[in-house]
Amino acid sequence: MNKRLTLFFDIGGVILNNGWDTPLRQAAAAAFGLDYTEFQARHEMLKTPFETGKMSIEQYIQKAVFFHPRAFTLEDFKAHMFEHSRVLGETLEFVRALASKGDCRLYTLNNESRELHEYRVKKFGLDSLFRGFLTSCYLGQAKPDERIYLNALGIASCAGADALFIDDRALNVEAALALGLNALRFQNLDGLRAALKEYGVEA
Repeated sequence: MNKRLTLFFDIGGVILNNGWDTPLRQAAAAAFGLDYTEFQARHEMLKTPFETGKMSIEQYIQKAVFFHPRAFTLEDFKAHMFEHSRVLGETLEFVRALASKGDCRLYTLNNESRELHEYRVKKFGLDSLFRGFLTSCYLGQAKPDERIYLNALGIASCAGADALFIDDRALNVEAALALGLNALRFQNLDGLRAALKEYGVEA
């Protein structure tokens, strides 16, 4: 088993549900009586600065929702965004087992806004599992920008041959593979277990 192997986990769609994806935005629009088409158009314009740490969650909500008066408050909407985070299947427990064995180094590489990310790390105790959180809001870059993978390797002091990027989105996996890196598309825990076993990693 390669004791230098470093695993870079996406969080949303692998360990937890996605923090603010299309279904959650649709549900929020329905719950608060928003015009989803208008809300989605604004989200798309705000997404990059929101996820790369250039815009706070309050600024995002103000621009995406409160461009005219509402019958609810900004805090109401923010609370709704936070309260829908969930554990996705049994992957979190699998990662806990990997962390307890200590045979490989665990980092995240994920796209997420600062406040949502930090809330989810605290709520689910992720800080006890990972050596570091290489998140778009801290790095100022987002997947599938190829530079974020190279920066992740540099921050983790890890050679590409000794790393594996795990992500549920095909485009993000393809970007890593295009750099000649090892990457795995997560579809279910059984598939992840089988793939890691080929690298000599078991939990």
